[in-house]
Amino acid sequence: MENNQHELYEYARRRMKQKKRLYFHFILFFVGSIFFLIIHRVLDLDIYPGSNWDLWAIIIWAFIFVLHFIRVFITDSFMNKNWERSQIDKLVAKQERKIQQMQSKIDNNPQS
Repeated sequence: MENNQHELYEYARRRMKQKKRLYFHFILFFVGSIFFLIIHRVLDLDIYPGSNWDLWAIIIWAFIFVLHFIRVFITDSFMNKNWERSQIDKLVAKQERKIQQMQSKIDNNPQS
């Protein structure tokens, strides 16, 4: 396998793992939410009397799930290897321009 093909394979494998973990997180969130509701509403086990702790736990977990979703499908989809390479190329070009500017200043102002 060529280096480029291997890199593409590894990227696809990593993305597949990310999506698999996200789907597992969703299933765990769904089952956990039902579990919280059953404990609080059906079994009437009120851990904190007078509060809706089950809804707060579900809301916080939903927020964490949304962050996980954003990371997998939004952030990582456009901040991938190609984006990293382009950013590195831009930074290298910027450094080379600065070096050339410094070199031209040195060449134009020789000190005796």
